Amino acid sequence: MKKLMITTLLFSLFSLPTLAAKQTVTLSVPGMTCVTCPITVKAALRQVEGVNAVDVRYEERDATVTFDDAKTSVEALTQATTDAGYPSTLKKASVTQE
Repeated sequence: MKKLMITTLLFSLFSLPTLAAKQTVTLSVPGMTCVTCPITVKAALRQVEGVNAVDVRYEERDATVTFDDAKTSVEALTQATTDAGYPSTLKKASVTQE
């Protein structure tokens, strides 16, 4: 009986879904030098799994990205822009628990 209770308790604990957080970051992308550059940056970021929204602003030379932090990371986002030819760095971040 005791083993059954322990097994049930452990199963319950490990079967709970992990709490995913929606994270929004702003990346500084100083290499955007023409008005068509944001198209490439936005396309690169949208290809990253877990990205929900992307807003790229040419005038400010930045990109605001909302993503599921259980599926991707800031490092993956900066790598995506770098791979597209536009190295970026973290400018600002915020996390919202879902």
